[in-house]
Amino acid sequence: MKTGKIFLVGLGPGNEENMTARARAAITQADTVIGYTTYIKLVADLIDGKEVIRKGMTEELDRCHEALARAREGKNVALVSSGDSGVYGMAGPTYEVLLESGWRPGDGVEVEVVPGSSAINSCAALVGAPLTHDACTISLSDLLTPWPTIMRRIEAAARADFVIALYNPKSGRRTQQIVEAQRILLQYRKPETPVALVKSAYRRRQNIEFSTLEKMAEADIGMLTTVLIGNSNTFVREGLMVTPRGYANKYTTAIGSDAVHAGEQSGRSLKMGLVGWKACARQWLRDNPQKNLRDAALHFDMPMGELLSAVATRYDDEAECLWRSLHIARTEDMKVLELAASWGKLRGVVRQEGGAIAELLFSQPRFSQKGEWLNLITDTFHLHLHWGKVTELWLAAKDNKIHGLYCIDNKGQLLCSLLACDSVDFSPEQLATQLQLDSVSAEDDDTDDANDSE
Repeated sequence: MKTGKIFLVGLGPGNEENMTARARAAITQADTVIGYTTYIKLVADLIDGKEVIRKGMTEELDRCHEALARAREGKNVALVSSGDSGVYGMAGPTYEVLLESGWRPGDGVEVEVVPGSSAINSCAALVGAPLTHDACTISLSDLLTPWPTIMRRIEAAARADFVIALYNPKSGRRTQQIVEAQRILLQYRKPETPVALVKSAYRRRQNIEFSTLEKMAEADIGMLTTVLIGNSNTFVREGLMVTPRGYANKYTTAIGSDAVHAGEQSGRSLKMGLVGWKACARQWLRDNPQKNLRDAALHFDMPMGELLSAVATRYDDEAECLWRSLHIARTEDMKVLELAASWGKLRGVVRQEGGAIAELLFSQPRFSQKGEWLNLITDTFHLHLHWGKVTELWLAAKDNKIHGLYCIDNKGQLLCSLLACDSVDFSPEQLATQLQLDSVSAEDDDTDDANDSE
């Protein structure tokens, strides 16, 4: 028996002018057209004489099963989505249903994904060029995704300075999600961050409103609204929302000029690129000798582990840095801890991301390990550190004096440090000999002045 074909058609924003020729052809070839009632209306001029199956908002899987059933009967089926069928559309659930039924590519029913312009693209085109740099989409609908997951995605995107497109921001029953998203974003972005709100892009009731992150929740927002939130460099000028690509970091952007800034080369990574930023970090420490490594990490907004790695590396022709560090192999961690116990007076610093800092002064600690926990014991207190969460151990020095030992987690964040209060000479070669280590490598030194608070 002849099997049919499923076209997973992305309609774009919904008007005929922005629908691709391939999308129109797929619908024309189809015997059956299946979709949400609103989407069916968008292609009314293409479906005369065809079987039309209309489904509601919560009947996505029913649409998939109907499409598979018709295709197995030998029919060509157009399963339509607004925007792109692979972006919050029907492509994903259709493939899930197909694979669950035992279908495999090339086995019976043929499937073709017909791409269309997603809302992030169509809405961006109406307001200027907000997506010229890195961007992401996040749906605020918690009908299928747990809210804690959505929260983590918003926070991650905000911290990473993505331009963000919020889909499904609000409905009659879901009114607080946009407020919560705004609250999270304001922890990382300025209140005046530009925001564009586009409703029903390219459709009859299209509406565009510019706002700011601080005020965006006051706007008229509904299910058909896409919220475009700029990054730290996005601006609005002359009614246009623009996110710079970064040319101003390398070139002068004056009209008629293609001059390259000092230290930059056309076609080469920025001096603050993957390799260059480490050199910049070392230069910053040389230029700011009164600052410590934590100051540098905060300046570059990088985890302490990354900053330590940056300090550890240096070019042969590079000026000497006050700071040095050694990356300690985890197989040697107890040896190094025992060495730290001989440094005299120590300052133990424990940090919480929420802002709490504990500083403990002590001498001659005793270390023991029980399971994944490291126990630091003195006559006055016990400190327990989840050693299984420590993925990197760094020994830091400044001016050839031991500064301390740093425990870093798998995100590069500082868990705790043991800082030497007394002056202790530092020599990588002597240290390796003293500890009988062959696994100590020259790397960053996260060192603060002994009198500076970590």
